Amino acid sequence: MKPVLILKTGSTYPILRQHYGDFEDWIGRGLGERTPVRVVDALDGDPLPHPSEAAGVVISGSHAMLTDEAPWMRRLMRWLEDALGQAEAPPMLGICFGHQLLARTLGGEVDDHPLGMEVGTVALRLSPRARADALLGGLWDQPWAQMMHRQSVLVAPPGVEVLASNGHDSCQAFRYGSRVWGCQFHPEFSADVTRAYLQAQRGHALTDQRVDDALPKVRECHQASSILMHFAERAVPAAA
Repeated sequence: MKPVLILKTGSTYPILRQHYGDFEDWIGRGLGERTPVRVVDALDGDPLPHPSEAAGVVISGSHAMLTDEAPWMRRLMRWLEDALGQAEAPPMLGICFGHQLLARTLGGEVDDHPLGMEVGTVALRLSPRARADALLGGLWDQPWAQMMHRQSVLVAPPGVEVLASNGHDSCQAFRYGSRVWGCQFHPEFSADVTRAYLQAQRGHALTDQRVDDALPKVRECHQASSILMHFAERAVPAAA
C-alpha cells in the first residue's frame, strides 16, 4: 500500500513540540492511524520521491514566508509542477503555507495580507459548490476553522474553484480539478494547539489585547478537522 506523503515545510515552536508533537504528527493523527504515511522534510533538503510513489500528498504549514523565495521553496514548487503534470497525479492537499505554495505554483498571488494576521477560531463562508465537495462538504453545518497566518492567497490561481472565503480572505480554500485542494486554515490544529499558538505569539506578532480577544473564542472544529480523514479516504481507500 502506497503511503500518503507528508511534505514537511517547517516545525512548530520548541515548547509546543515538547507538549503536542510537530506538524507531521498532527497531520498523521488527522489522516487516521490506519493510513500509512511517509514524512519528507523539504526544508532540510530530503530527496523528494517521484509522485507515483505516493497515494496522496499533504503539504504542511510553516513559519516561513513564501515571499522569501528560498531555494528549498523553488525546488518544491518545481516538484509540484511536475507532480501536477502527471497523468495519474496523486491527490494533494496544501495546508496554510502549503495552500499558498500550491496557489503560487498554479499561478496565484501570495503576499502579506494588508489587514495583518488572521488568528484563532474564525468563521468561513462556503460557496454553494463546497456543499458537495468531497473534503469541505462537512463544513457546511459547522463553518469555522483554526487560523494562524500572516500571508494569504491574495489572488486565486486561474482555473481553480474557490470553495471558502470570509471577510479577511477571498480564498480560504480552493479545489483544482478533482484531486487538488488548498486550505488556508489548519485542519490539523486542535483547540489546545490554537490556544498555545496564540500564547506563543503574545508580545511578538500579536498584542496582549489581540490574544486576550481571541482566546475565549477558540473551540474545537471537528468538521474542519475531518478534512484530513476525508482526504485519506480518497487517497488510500483501503485504510478508511
